[in-house]
Amino acid sequence: MAHQTHHITHSHSNTHLRWDKTLAPVLTVSSGDEITLDLPDGGGNQFDAHSTSESISTFDVSKADPAVGPVFVKDAQPGDVLKVEFLSLQPAAYGWTAILPGSMNFGLLSDEFHEQRLKIWDLETHAKDGYAVFKEGIHIPIRPFLGVVGIAREEAGEWSTIPPYDTGGNIDCKYIVEGSCLYLSVKVEGALFSCGDGHAAQGDGEVCGTAIETQMKAKMRLSVEKNKPWVKSPHYETSGVKAKVWDSKGEYAVLGIDADLREASRKAIRGMIEWLSGEKGLTREEGYMLASVAGDMKIVEAVDMPHYAVACSMPLNIFVGSIGK
Repeated sequence: MAHQTHHITHSHSNTHLRWDKTLAPVLTVSSGDEITLDLPDGGGNQFDAHSTSESISTFDVSKADPAVGPVFVKDAQPGDVLKVEFLSLQPAAYGWTAILPGSMNFGLLSDEFHEQRLKIWDLETHAKDGYAVFKEGIHIPIRPFLGVVGIAREEAGEWSTIPPYDTGGNIDCKYIVEGSCLYLSVKVEGALFSCGDGHAAQGDGEVCGTAIETQMKAKMRLSVEKNKPWVKSPHYETSGVKAKVWDSKGEYAVLGIDADLREASRKAIRGMIEWLSGEKGLTREEGYMLASVAGDMKIVEAVDMPHYAVACSMPLNIFVGSIGK
């Protein structure tokens, strides 16, 4: 049987904010079929290309991380694996990064940043060159991926799309780009696949709570695989393809040391923000956002207790000239 391609547009009727195995499928496909989707951004399209920091005052966090679906995959049964192949990921012409204040703030230093900030990114002008401009002298490589990719949980009830689970969800993993595969452990008949939360770029950790959030046109292939009991949580496989223009020039990193892993991470981020302010002339808010879209958090040492060592690193290839105001 020839495999088919199906399309899902973004509408209220096929978008949800919860994982729930009782949700009615918006589409039924066969194993091996391809789907294309028009996906909202992680804020539910509440900002546009002309939004400003003042627009955050009307932002409704209850609409965050919407997922489009679910898609029922024929022959998918509990114990199987759903293989998701990312064939194409196309960001919109603009994106946004925000520091959200108060109870809305998901950032790792949310208790230290109290002023709302919104940056609108131009994702169109330099799209063919593979980057977006943070500010004069700082270019961020565009590596699109989806923050939310998952399937229904076996437990009854409603489960928010904001956290990640063993069945996927808001995993925010920047390595699952075009050409990569994600493997999910099926818990209910049909798997009930959904996705959303397009990112044009993100650092490991997404430390200020947002990446370069953007609407996305995505194309994927969904396939059922049997007899892979080792897949109990999300697994992924990358293609190894890297854009030549972003050959590494090395990185600058700050270590945070603490007996508490979260506090070690916070120390590393603080140190990186201080370096970006002192060495590169960025404001603290700019440094926080840059660490979220381009910096990587790494556990570099975990055995010499009672302390952990966490690094916050910044690729030096993003600095392309004198940094403007």
